[in-house]
Amino acid sequence: MKLSGLSEGDDDRSRLLVRAMQFVLFGLVVYGAATLQLGMVANGLLALAVTFLPAALRREYGYTMAPGLVLWITVAIFLHSVGSLGLYDQFSWYDEITHTVSATIVAGIGYAALRAFERHSDDIDVPSEFRAVFIVVFVLAFGVIWEVFEFGAVFIAQLLGVSSPVTVYGIDDIVTDMMFNTVGAVLVAVWGTGYFGGLVSFLRRRLESEGG
Repeated sequence: MKLSGLSEGDDDRSRLLVRAMQFVLFGLVVYGAATLQLGMVANGLLALAVTFLPAALRREYGYTMAPGLVLWITVAIFLHSVGSLGLYDQFSWYDEITHTVSATIVAGIGYAALRAFERHSDDIDVPSEFRAVFIVVFVLAFGVIWEVFEFGAVFIAQLLGVSSPVTVYGIDDIVTDMMFNTVGAVLVAVWGTGYFGGLVSFLRRRLESEGG
């Protein structure tokens, strides 16, 4: 199954939802700037940059990402960003949802990269069972890097005397994060790889282009 198989009406609704979430993210940036919450500003600007990445890929490389996949990515970054309004503190399950959704995007990117390298080189032939293992390991590795980034961001923010764009809640929270990262990875490994077929083809073309 591919997200590119959505109807034209579904595509239009996906684009409309993406624009609505981008508008809200821009509002967060403005609000953060007006209230001198630099962490919120940084968070919102980074989120906006990610949501405009599909448009940048289309402009620079002629790759049109499926509207459904663009919506998927935007939802993941949107959920994380609006959590800075206090949702993480008010609802313990909110962090679990954001990590699961975000992990599905990371898993899809890891899968697409692996498959692109497979199709690009005759020397690489990965059994389908190992692809699932790779997806989970890739997501967990990214999760570790993200946790280190969070600790680093909090430490630097404390040194500078400004609010951090992220919050570290402790070891128990990290364990929970990794558990739900795994859930997202397994969902993609078992049911979701077909949604990233267009990205696989794009990455393969880029590899062929770079390889001359």
